[in-house]
Amino acid sequence: MTTTATTAISAPTVSGAPHSDNVGVRLRWAVADSLTITKRNILSYTRIPEALFFSTVQPIMFVLLFRYVFGGSINVTGTSYVNYLMPGIFVQTVAFGSVQTSVGLAEDLQKGLIERFRALPMARSAVLAGRTTADLCRNVLTVVIVTVVGFLVGFRPTTGVLPYVAGILLILLFAYALSWGFAVIGLSAPNSEVAQVIAFPLLFPLTFASSAFVPVANMPSWLQGFATYQPVSVTITACRALMLGGETATWVIQSLLWSIGLLVVLVPLAVHRYRTRI
Repeated sequence: MTTTATTAISAPTVSGAPHSDNVGVRLRWAVADSLTITKRNILSYTRIPEALFFSTVQPIMFVLLFRYVFGGSINVTGTSYVNYLMPGIFVQTVAFGSVQTSVGLAEDLQKGLIERFRALPMARSAVLAGRTTADLCRNVLTVVIVTVVGFLVGFRPTTGVLPYVAGILLILLFAYALSWGFAVIGLSAPNSEVAQVIAFPLLFPLTFASSAFVPVANMPSWLQGFATYQPVSVTITACRALMLGGETATWVIQSLLWSIGLLVVLVPLAVHRYRTRI
């Protein structure tokens, strides 16, 4: 009886994708199933408020640490350090938040939940799309909180509301692309602990060997090329240009190309891994 009740809670009711040759019908069912799984994952966040709380504490700590501890020792030209810092914090925050995709999928695999999903008449893509979309929604909430903290410590965008929103949307697109990469890791790891151990060593060089916290010109010459053109730095620079002014088009296009390119590669790879893993 306990097992039945647990299963009923863990596995949501899905729409039941029909076997149809009509592409439009199959697409509508896949979207409906994905939204159902998204809702399930979002509800799971609300049932563990401690996890949501601590996921927002880390970026707030980074803001305060770099703003008040390291900020006085880091010189930037053309703007205040807090204005320089916040776009980097935004990108770092959503990048770290995307790691939860790998952890969540690994946990679902470990508990056997995804096997129960496979037994339901639902689109196979719904599990991955629902997980990545739910993590995107959580990243939206985190960005809102970090924005408030940024304004409290002196962050002042100079280009207006629309460019600021465009910068946030660019960041969220990049985070969504990263989530699909971490989905591959989550589906490959034996458990959630290993998934997290694999994800962070891949992410740390990209976030800290970037333009997030210090100008690339202050780095060793052998590191500057990588730090300038790797995807995290490109997205940070594009966001910085949108929020503070500067050469916008070139960096925004490069960031879009990185995000779209990652999605083109990682979505099929994650779906393939999902089908072969289980």
